[in-house]
Amino acid sequence: MKIDKKIIQELSEYLKEFNLTEIEITEKDTKIKVSKNNVSISQPQVISPSSTSTSSAPNKTQNVKSGTEITSPIIGTAYHAPEPGAKKFVEVGKKIKKGDTIMIVEAMKTMNHVPSTADGIIKEICVEDGQPVEFGQTIIILE
Repeated sequence: MKIDKKIIQELSEYLKEFNLTEIEITEKDTKIKVSKNNVSISQPQVISPSSTSTSSAPNKTQNVKSGTEITSPIIGTAYHAPEPGAKKFVEVGKKIKKGDTIMIVEAMKTMNHVPSTADGIIKEICVEDGQPVEFGQTIIILE
């Protein structure tokens, strides 16, 4: 089996262009998966408080992320409404129940409804309408 290096190069460019960590393509009986290890320099500073002056920054980060996080089940493009100009599925402050549609993630021209995994009140919507999302990326935070 010969692998086309051009396909791997194109997939690598998509990783950079859309700021993804992983992408996969399947054609007939061939499956190509390209991923990168995304290491952030700021993570150790947030995780390990080294001094009293930097200890306030991790607390702010923790406060923003407190609550129940709902993550994207797939890679795609997030949409807040079923169609352009329509009423959004959720807004900050709205009470939702487990199973309610909170967003649509489009992948390969298929609109996938993302259900809420818990009951709660929308605290924060973490992605913009039309923004690319990755698998496991936090899209909504509930109180």
